[in-house]
Amino acid sequence: MLQTFFNILIDGVSYGMVLFVISVGMSITLGLMRFINLSHGALAMVGGYLAAWLMREQGLGFWPGLLLAVLGTALLGALLEALVLRRLYRRSELEQVLFTIGLSFFLVATVNLFFGNQVQLIPLPPLLAGSVDLGVRTLPAQRVLVIVAGAAVALLSWLLLTRTRFGIWLRAAVDNSGTAAALGIRIQLVYGLAFAFGAGLAALGGVLGAELMPLEPHYALKYLVVVLVVVAVGGMGSIPGTLAAALLLGSVETASKYLASEWGSLFFFVAMALLLAWRPHGLLRR
Repeated sequence: MLQTFFNILIDGVSYGMVLFVISVGMSITLGLMRFINLSHGALAMVGGYLAAWLMREQGLGFWPGLLLAVLGTALLGALLEALVLRRLYRRSELEQVLFTIGLSFFLVATVNLFFGNQVQLIPLPPLLAGSVDLGVRTLPAQRVLVIVAGAAVALLSWLLLTRTRFGIWLRAAVDNSGTAAALGIRIQLVYGLAFAFGAGLAALGGVLGAELMPLEPHYALKYLVVVLVVVAVGGMGSIPGTLAAALLLGSVETASKYLASEWGSLFFFVAMALLLAWRPHGLLRR
């Protein structure tokens, strides 16, 4: 029984960290930029596919492939924001939802066209292909990387948005764009960088979480609801809240797979309903 508990705890934290890294970018765009971007999961998929292509087809190592995939997806996010999405900021929520979900379908069709419908595998270097003995359990080294990366993303994102001038600019641009522009803040540049940052984090989660959330053409739609649930339960725009929600819900989902796999994701959504009934604006949102 104790061994099962440790298995659930460790696997739940690993899965929760993947959910957090993918979800935190959506939390920023929804909570701070007040833009409904339902193509966020598609950007995670693009990052994973790009990394798999660079490593398998172009012969790049894991770390250069990971870096280029994150940077490439961030650049794609910046281009989408500058060329298309910027025109939707003042539109209604329905128009934002319809366009971004349509963008997700477009990206799904594109990767299906070029890569087929098979699952994309990301080759791991020898360092990550091994395992780490934690005493209570032997854990794949790749999952240790996921946990460390998730903690680093949480800390760096919080510092960026609360302790830097860029974070001040972003909040000012959202709260009162006219005054912010009058003070010399380049609003469009700030929005573009924020969107690129969120897209890059989504790509990082897509690559690091490929073992737990397999890369296949319907990835963007399959995990969209899960990401939305994490953002809603954590509180839009709250990085600590998103982290808490991801770890909690990831642990619930993992426990249900260990103890009641025949029920599927029922307990995940029951936990969502109870948490939102208790804290309708999110766990840690002010």
